[in-house]
Amino acid sequence: MEYIPRLKTKYKEEIMPALKEQFNYSSVMEIPELKKISVNQGLGAAITDKKMIDKGIEEMSAITGQMAVATKSKKDISNFKLRKGMPVGVRVTLRGEKMYEFLDRLISVAIPRVRDFRGINEKGFDGRGNYTFGVPEQIIFPEIDIDQVTHINGMDVTFVTTAKTDKECLALLKEFGLPFKNQKK
Repeated sequence: MEYIPRLKTKYKEEIMPALKEQFNYSSVMEIPELKKISVNQGLGAAITDKKMIDKGIEEMSAITGQMAVATKSKKDISNFKLRKGMPVGVRVTLRGEKMYEFLDRLISVAIPRVRDFRGINEKGFDGRGNYTFGVPEQIIFPEIDIDQVTHINGMDVTFVTTAKTDKECLALLKEFGLPFKNQKK
């Protein structure tokens, strides 16, 4: 029997019908879906410490379950002692099964471990149905051994969807179980 991620099944059985009813879509092809999740970590201190990029790649690969790649600077900035082509961060793009697995771990394990957590801010939408939020420290993920961490680094998580509006994207992400802040108006 083939393994299917829990959230993929939930999307097909619960989220699609709920969104179709909420937005009155005429076709199932109009229902927004999650296309990819991009995880990005900026490591500016890697300019002086070359081992930080290797450690960042190792940590990001452990967190996401997919090999991370280093991001390189696009231009020279003399004030920061930065040269074109120097590694300055780490990124991973997740699709398919690994994307759903990462989202499941993020919602059920990692986010509840954030200190003083009061919900995810709703201001991270880009106007085209995509959402980005920041994770304050990588140690909230259970894959990271806190004794091995030399630097606490945050990361950005971007959800790319097929939603046409931010309202549709918000509804999709809420259905997946992302804990947004309760806005008092």
